[in-house]
Amino acid sequence: MSYDSNNIFARILRGEIPCRKVDEDAHTLSFHDINPLAPTHVLVVPKGEYRDVTDFADRASDAEIAALFRAAARVAKAQGVEGAGYRVLANCGADAHQEVPHLHLHVFGGRPLGAMLKRAK
Repeated sequence: MSYDSNNIFARILRGEIPCRKVDEDAHTLSFHDINPLAPTHVLVVPKGEYRDVTDFADRASDAEIAALFRAAARVAKAQGVEGAGYRVLANCGADAHQEVPHLHLHVFGGRPLGAMLKRAK
């Protein structure tokens, strides 16, 4: 599958759509989700054209990989959720309900988040 350069995150990265920026460096942009699922819900997006974690792991530089996780940690600290706890989530593909075909990490916090998934029976 090829990268869709017209996905919403690509358009945000190009400045075509505004966002509420939280953090930015040479390799990442972090911004508030427009439909938050927790009091803190920030998206951390690599600036490169990567569809999902597999694509990112296969093609990203070591600097890009490190920057993505460092950005998620900076976001947690900046949003004040580092101490109480937070969740970092990446959905990959249809079964995981990935809505935008550009890799992004969700940083959730600000309240107890509950179990990640229900136990399989």
